[in-house]
Amino acid sequence: MPSKLTGGPILATLLIISLFGTACERAADDRVPAEQALEATETDSAAATSGAAGAPVLNRPVDSETLPYADVNEALVYGHFAFPSDMIEPLPAIILIHDWWGLNDDIRAVADRLASEGFMVLAIDLYSGETVTTAQEARQKTIQVLENQDDVAENMRQAITFVEAVEAPAIGTVGWGFGGGWSLEGALLFPAEIEAAVIYYGQVSSDEERLQVLEAPVLGLFGRNDRRIEVESVRDFEEAMQRLRKPVDIQVYADAGHSFADPAHRNFDAAVAEDAWTRMLDFFALNLVN
Repeated sequence: MPSKLTGGPILATLLIISLFGTACERAADDRVPAEQALEATETDSAAATSGAAGAPVLNRPVDSETLPYADVNEALVYGHFAFPSDMIEPLPAIILIHDWWGLNDDIRAVADRLASEGFMVLAIDLYSGETVTTAQEARQKTIQVLENQDDVAENMRQAITFVEAVEAPAIGTVGWGFGGGWSLEGALLFPAEIEAAVIYYGQVSSDEERLQVLEAPVLGLFGRNDRRIEVESVRDFEEAMQRLRKPVDIQVYADAGHSFADPAHRNFDAAVAEDAWTRMLDFFALNLVN
């Protein structure tokens, strides 16, 4: 395939699907409970960003582009699509869901870094092209998402259609904070399609009736000192998954707080972030790569 994302059959297929994709069924009536969808009121720095450990280091060249992947309420939704430049055959796809700041440059860099590990990565946008830099703005955006969960479900459904169109052999999800909760939610809404879900310090649920439908194994990465996601709720989720005999791997870092993988956040811990990144890669390799 071309070394740049400027032509070729894969790009052509993506453009056709994203611009003229078939209509999708509405999502099920499952909703993210209000108390789980909103972040706590802890004040964040206006300069805070989202992402994985450290400055992006690409293990191999990556091609990336901003492309429309969904049409929700008659408006195109643009995401960041990245894949290794030397990709010949379709690779496992990962749907990456941004933290509550939106699909910003930091998330795009994370998508590129993940793509360099041998995946097709679609970083989706739940904020209709907007990004924010303050906690107050972010809370307002999460409220808007909470009030329009059918639209988010449709957004994610079409993201799945997008990567299925290029014959991704397997699909996973990953998200940070706000996006971590939606990573789990995506696996609940689309259990037949999502084959692995990673949650970085996102909201979880111990509702066994809801978790019963889950088919994807889950990796959860949390901090014991997180004031937003209490470790007790994480353990309740873990125990509920175990009772249901659902595959789950929970890592709680003893000295880490919320946003421990965010280089711009005061809680950033480089060693913990790198360990979490490695665990995520190992998890995806185990569950998405044949």
